[in-house]
Amino acid sequence: MAETVHRPGLDARGHIRREGSLARVPHAFRPVVAAARERLTAAFGTRLNGAYLYGSVPRGTARVGRGDLDLLVSLHGEPTARDRDAVRAVEERLDGTYPQIDGVGALLYSRERLLSERERHDLGWFVACLCTPLCGEDLAGSLPRYRPDSLLARETNGDLALLLPRWRERIAAAGGGEEARRPLVRFMSRHLVRTGFTLVMPRWNGWTSDLDEMAEAFGAYYPQRAARLRTAAALGREPVGDPAVLASYVDDLGPWLAGEYARVHGVKTPRPD
Repeated sequence: MAETVHRPGLDARGHIRREGSLARVPHAFRPVVAAARERLTAAFGTRLNGAYLYGSVPRGTARVGRGDLDLLVSLHGEPTARDRDAVRAVEERLDGTYPQIDGVGALLYSRERLLSERERHDLGWFVACLCTPLCGEDLAGSLPRYRPDSLLARETNGDLALLLPRWRERIAAAGGGEEARRPLVRFMSRHLVRTGFTLVMPRWNGWTSDLDEMAEAFGAYYPQRAARLRTAAALGREPVGDPAVLASYVDDLGPWLAGEYARVHGVKTPRPD
């Protein structure tokens, strides 16, 4: 009998395993995580349905002074302007207090939206597979198990064509300053690598959040573009402020990737926002 092959990131039944846990949080980041829990609870009170960590901190790969703190907040009811002000205050307080992190970003959604049918294979998958519960209700129990299939690929990253015009606006707004361009290079590099990976994810039949592994998986199916995605993976970790990099993303790699994605998986279901 042939041996069963278990792809990275999947369980024995072929579902994507939830990545990250509080046990994996590096020691240096544990005070930050504790403070985030305390401040989110205080900021939102009974409005708070739950909060999660995602990214390098709960995966245990964050570097002191280089890693950012990524949070997702689930509220009872749609977020209001007051809620957004409150979460910005939490972000600024944490970022200003703890030198071991380089930035804080918090996503803010209603419980209803996270569990909605429209978000089932986007935000729902994100919560169930990429987010680590920090406090409150864990919505993963109300969501299905996920496989690395074409539906998941389409609904997670099938909107790149819509994003590219916004990226061009952000690049223009950044002006000529290298320091202003570096965060854009980091963000866009990571987004393009993840999009390239999910393009091939159903064929690769596995899951990873490691940028280098994503680029290598992509390169196995698109060798002519492999070097570009490997470079993007490196810039996602160590960004530069080179305007030529940003131009290549919105004029070459991005449009090609958007077109190939639409051809292979189709276009993401439109969202009101």
